[in-house]
Amino acid sequence: MTKLDAYRPPGSLDDFDDFGRKAWNAFISNSVDAAVKGPDPDEVLHDSPRPQFYNLTSADTAGDATRAVISWTAFPRVIKITSSSDVQRWERADASRDVQDEYCEWSVTRDNTNKITQVTFTCEGPEYWEVLAETNPQKVIELYRRHIDPDVRPEDLFSPTGQYQPRNKWNDSTSHGAMHLVQRNNTLGAEIELAAAATVRRVIDGAELTTEQELISCGKYGAPERNSDPHIGAGVNALARQGADITLADPVGLYFDDLSIDGWETPDGSDPKGYWTYLRGDTEHRVRAVYQVPPEKGFCVGDITIAGRPIDFGSQIADFITIKLTGIACRFGKSAAEPRTSCVEFLPADMPEEAFTAEAFSAHGTFLNPRPTLSGRSSRVA
Repeated sequence: MTKLDAYRPPGSLDDFDDFGRKAWNAFISNSVDAAVKGPDPDEVLHDSPRPQFYNLTSADTAGDATRAVISWTAFPRVIKITSSSDVQRWERADASRDVQDEYCEWSVTRDNTNKITQVTFTCEGPEYWEVLAETNPQKVIELYRRHIDPDVRPEDLFSPTGQYQPRNKWNDSTSHGAMHLVQRNNTLGAEIELAAAATVRRVIDGAELTTEQELISCGKYGAPERNSDPHIGAGVNALARQGADITLADPVGLYFDDLSIDGWETPDGSDPKGYWTYLRGDTEHRVRAVYQVPPEKGFCVGDITIAGRPIDFGSQIADFITIKLTGIACRFGKSAAEPRTSCVEFLPADMPEEAFTAEAFSAHGTFLNPRPTLSGRSSRVA
């Protein structure tokens, strides 16, 4: 197989003009190259380079290539394991986009009786929208008006200087729309970094690490409490242990995998899955979905039951959604990369004495200048 000419936009979306497509390819290619290189070894030990990760546009994919789909549940596990009941976790997950950290976020629409009529889900990374805003800002406005509200104004989305604001009035809540991901950990950059870091094999005290939790604890490439991070890391590392070269399939992105309807019932006996519609992305790479019953049916989402309980929260649906990414592995058994015999270590930041003046702290006592290479290395660690 030959090298890829250019990385495609997520979901093979056609929003970009020619310049935008080139900018997107440059962003993904540069992000992959940075992930291969790994963090500065003077600041982070035992985590660079990552020779088993590669760029599709600069290295061939061999004929033995195989695809590996890795999927996980969209409901935030951190919320699930820290809640005392289903109702409490559903309420908490529906309360803020900031807790929806499994690469899937949603917004709920209700009628005047507070019954749910629609739930919109997105897994589109913010970087796509930032590039689109830089290269074709009018398209951003058009898409917001089409998918969120016809009354969206340019000043709602862009600052006075023309800078796109990802967290704007139409994309910052669980009730006024969700155009793309905004939770700080839900980025494509984090996906790429996590996948690359997980290609590093680790042999500690003579034994190779293989389980989800020991790998993420040692590799420090994400949060061990999530559904996504440990599962992605273990899936990638399993391929690395087969001596393969690994990368993320084109188009790089996070995608909807499926909606399960086990235990769902509608008032008229119709198929509950018939009200699940994908709005953006190609057949294999869906990035936007809505759950909504047509008005002519005479009932709404809130009248559908799951395990006998009416859908009162959008997060009840998230329990049944899976998100996926796809990896490619090739050249099995041919990698010469040696396993690391130590876990990742972050070296203490070398801060000048003047960095600790009163001006360096916020009104809440928070230090305002963390070392960029650590805070930005992988947002999934937060």
